[in-house]
Amino acid sequence: MADFIKGLLLSIFSEKCYDQYFLNYNFLDVPCFKSTLSKGLGIGIIAGSILVKVPQILKILGSKSAEGINVYGVYLELFAITANFAYSYVMKFPFSAWGEGTFLAIQTAIIAALVLHYGGSSIKAASFLAIYIGVVSTLVSDYTPKDVLWFMQAFNVPIIVVAKAIQVITNYKNGSTGQLSAVTCLLLFGGSIARIFTSIQETGDFIMILTYCVSTAANAALVLQLFWYWNNDRTSKNKNRKKKKRA
Repeated sequence: MADFIKGLLLSIFSEKCYDQYFLNYNFLDVPCFKSTLSKGLGIGIIAGSILVKVPQILKILGSKSAEGINVYGVYLELFAITANFAYSYVMKFPFSAWGEGTFLAIQTAIIAALVLHYGGSSIKAASFLAIYIGVVSTLVSDYTPKDVLWFMQAFNVPIIVVAKAIQVITNYKNGSTGQLSAVTCLLLFGGSIARIFTSIQETGDFIMILTYCVSTAANAALVLQLFWYWNNDRTSKNKNRKKKKRA
């Protein structure tokens, strides 16, 4: 039983920090505090990522519409997420430093497929998912050189900016955030802030850190729009309800 508990604790604490905390009772060790905080944040982000885009998916399914969601922005976001987790996987970074990318990629791919489906093309939606699975399998295999993955990760910085900018511009033109989920946007914003710290602590990889800094700024722009257009979206929903009642 003691070995089992120790094994669970070692999933959060390093061997050195485990000794500091539970053998030496040194709870003021700064490096261990940073390491443990980073690991805990990473695990929390991964746990949250399992459901982070589910509100968005449910919102699309519930309304049977992907109105206001720019599919090209979703494609670019999916590229950024995929490049990030494929690069991290191949570089053998700790899973706690990038694991949420796996779940975000699955959910973002589903959103892209739903946008295509409700856009009137179920065949395109199915083809997209099949192609995406094939691409991911190739990226995480030994067939893709590490240099290619590094350049993909580096390319993430402008990709994230363009992807979010497309959605921001779409929202601006519509004067509304449409079917964007406030919960999803807020969770992504919070997660990207936390990832700056965990990337510094667990990977030390400059391109990873820069990517999350840019992602935080881009997510902040969408969050600001959510609050800015909040009343517009509520008014639009009320009008649609009235029209449905009259019909």
